[in-house]
Amino acid sequence: MPSQCFDVLVLAGRRDSNDELARAAGASHRALLDLAGVPMVARMLLTLASYPRTGAILLCSDAPDLMTSVPEVAELVAQSRVRLLPAKESPSLSVLAGLEAFAGEAAAGNPVLVTTADHALLDHAMLDHFLDAACRGGADMLVGLVSETLIAERFPDAKRTYVPFRGGRYSGANLFAFMNPAAREMARFWRNAERHRKRPWRMVSTFGLVSLLLFIARRLDLASAFRRVSDLVGVEVAAVLMPTAEAAVDVDKLSDWELVNEIFAERAEVERAENSPLG
Repeated sequence: MPSQCFDVLVLAGRRDSNDELARAAGASHRALLDLAGVPMVARMLLTLASYPRTGAILLCSDAPDLMTSVPEVAELVAQSRVRLLPAKESPSLSVLAGLEAFAGEAAAGNPVLVTTADHALLDHAMLDHFLDAACRGGADMLVGLVSETLIAERFPDAKRTYVPFRGGRYSGANLFAFMNPAAREMARFWRNAERHRKRPWRMVSTFGLVSLLLFIARRLDLASAFRRVSDLVGVEVAAVLMPTAEAAVDVDKLSDWELVNEIFAERAEVERAENSPLG
């Protein structure tokens, strides 16, 4: 099996300082939401720091002092296991800053995994699946996706955002692999598209009218859509289909936070039952 080491960029910025989810959950920052007694950002970083294929870890945040107020995060920073990077004005700019920071290091050369602090259920099995597929695939950049069918079976009441393709709909898994320097072009393209996200007709000039019409008409299957994007951007971009619905769960709204806490409570109950002398 592939065993390539990946540097990791964790995005922990907030789009708005007036975060309704954080406020509703009693946290000063969304990344600090409590998940079964552990702040979300600490849970994420501990998962990554204990993963054997993780190289350098950058935590990109707009509130570094708040992040290091968490004891687990402060310890990882003190051990130089995690370093802090100031967040930029948008996710795409933060990704570009992180990729440039890794590229400027003397030991540069690892591919880069980008994920988010609210990927609350991320575990080593998900990382194995995604990174193994990334290493086998040969693409410059890879994106994790989860099918609607898988999510609906596991979480029938969960509300997710899906992208429709011919043959099925998919939700993002907040997992992105930048395998080589050429992949940075996709981040730059993302930046260009991000500028126009509130002006749909400007998006037409970014993606091309034919691609947009095919997408709206659901005439592109997943593979064809990624080939079209690859041709447009000039780098090979591919999808990695994740095998578990949990890979698509991020804490983006109050119902997500409640769902994740329910999952951790269920896991704790199962563990107690397995460890019970009567079990």
